[in-house]
Amino acid sequence: MHVQVITLFPRLIDSFAAFGMPRIAVEKGALTVQAVDLRDFTHDVHRTVDDRPFGGGPGMVLLCAPIVDAVEALERQHGPAHRVLLTPRGRRLDQRKLRELAREPRLLLLCGHYEGIDERVHRVMSWDEISLGDYVLSGGEPAAMAVLDGVARLLPGVTGHPASTVDESFEDDLLEAPHYTRPREFRGMAVPEVLLSGDHAAIARWRREQALKTTQERRADLLQARAARTHGTTEGKPWIE
Repeated sequence: MHVQVITLFPRLIDSFAAFGMPRIAVEKGALTVQAVDLRDFTHDVHRTVDDRPFGGGPGMVLLCAPIVDAVEALERQHGPAHRVLLTPRGRRLDQRKLRELAREPRLLLLCGHYEGIDERVHRVMSWDEISLGDYVLSGGEPAAMAVLDGVARLLPGVTGHPASTVDESFEDDLLEAPHYTRPREFRGMAVPEVLLSGDHAAIARWRREQALKTTQERRADLLQARAARTHGTTEGKPWIE
């Protein structure tokens, strides 16, 4: 996968890609990351990327021309990409969306800034608009990093064990079951006996039950969405299947 990130802070993206799972994906040849400075596509001595909004109001708005010029130049050079705009008004990012993005050969991520982006950028070209959540950040770089990290670990051959990207939180709309390691007892708290039994079927059942219980207690909305997809409604349906 080739990922290009259009940003005002390319060094921030370059630094992030040099650590953790993105670094491993790059080293294994599954991922390439290119940070693209939006200011390289300006046409004035001040390298201007923003201006005051028409109609007044606080803050600044990113200009159309540098963004459109950047996207068109990159796609002329590398071919069409799946364009992603990181914006508070986008669809909330989830694991299902990350899996969709991980199947794309090329991603082009655009980091928003200031009060937003000139609306004509949305009209000139299509975008997959994504948000991290119901809050506002100073720019789209943290969201781009989240997409990079989440996608990198899903690429084939990147993680040490294929099951590590399947048996985890948000897969099958469940939070992950509790984990334990050495010592077997810590401050009077013992590891559940079933995990020491060697009975893999019993361990799998216990983990499934704990995942359902944890999800019901902390994120019941995930179970409701799961039931709606499975049955078409949440009314009268048990949360444990």
